[in-house]
Amino acid sequence: MSFLEIAKSRYTTKKYDPTKKVSEDKVEQLKEILQLSPSSINSQPWKFTIVTSSEVKDLLATKSAFNEQKIKEASHLVVFHVISTKEGFEQLRMADAAEGSKMYYNNFLKPRSEEEVTAWLKNQVYISLGFFLAACGSMGIDATPMEGIDNLEFDKILNQDGTYKSTFAVAIGYRDTEDTNQPSHTPKTRAEQKAIIEIR
Repeated sequence: MSFLEIAKSRYTTKKYDPTKKVSEDKVEQLKEILQLSPSSINSQPWKFTIVTSSEVKDLLATKSAFNEQKIKEASHLVVFHVISTKEGFEQLRMADAAEGSKMYYNNFLKPRSEEEVTAWLKNQVYISLGFFLAACGSMGIDATPMEGIDNLEFDKILNQDGTYKSTFAVAIGYRDTEDTNQPSHTPKTRAEQKAIIEIR
């Protein structure tokens, strides 16, 4: 399947088949794909928690607004975390970074405020999200990205020590055949190319 075909066929899954699980082999592939995610200056300011335990998923589901049922029925939940502070990023990633990355960071990012740098770090995690969703589509795995989570409660449940904080989560698994959000039931709606793409 071409990437264009994947883009046309993938969608945000609203209802999962709880009897279908993502195989260990595919989970291992997804772990490697997450590890290979691209980021500016190879900053990699992230950590990923793959939740397989039904008990933990159920706890997280209660802190997920309108996504509770999806999390409970999905095969796995992947939580994306970002390094919490500018200082933490410098210690965890920049200390051993390539010289080119250090030079860019020290000259262009380090002089900026805490808020600006942490916003930049979070942007990198969104790059990994897009990479991950594309990978799931290519592997025939359905996915639901969700920002509607209680980040502080997620961190408590997952025993985070403050070095990283959760940003969003992605439920993965296999759609229920009755999921009305799949393209065969509800065609995709997107802005026309001429409204969003310019060629100069």
